Amino acid sequence: MNKLCSLSQLKSFIEEHKQKGRTVVLTNGCFDLIHVGHIRYLREAKKKGDVLVVALNSDSSVKKIKGKGRPILHQKERSEILSSFHFVDHVVVFEEPTAALILLTLKPHIHAKGSDYTEQTVPEKEIVQSYGGKVAITGGPKVKSTSQIMKEIAFKVQSQESSSL
Repeated sequence: MNKLCSLSQLKSFIEEHKQKGRTVVLTNGCFDLIHVGHIRYLREAKKKGDVLVVALNSDSSVKKIKGKGRPILHQKERSEILSSFHFVDHVVVFEEPTAALILLTLKPHIHAKGSDYTEQTVPEKEIVQSYGGKVAITGGPKVKSTSQIMKEIAFKVQSQESSSL
């Protein structure tokens, strides 16, 4: 089965999972350059339930959120990378700046966010609570962000170019 689904396909799959008594966890993000923090976050999110859905910001959504020069990897590549992880069951791409529409459509039992949030600061917290879902913070302490990694790469490239002159 292809893990990348449209929202309508995913709604049908999620309904089947729920009918079988499975706990559905949804997480979302840009996942522009996958790093160890992402892996820890996603792996721990999967442990909160039986089915892990990753809602992936589209290229246009990432650009609006992160600014010029982003995303680094196109949504097709990012979705393929996420789909390759055994702990990810489904991937859906979305255009909106938040996962509100996906949450309201799928109504997962748990909405997992990374440790750069608290349960109080999750943007979709009230939406999740409105249908009886729970918010969970997963992944442990924030290690690095993609933006930090990009700065480190740029610095290393610049240093290497300077030393070769």
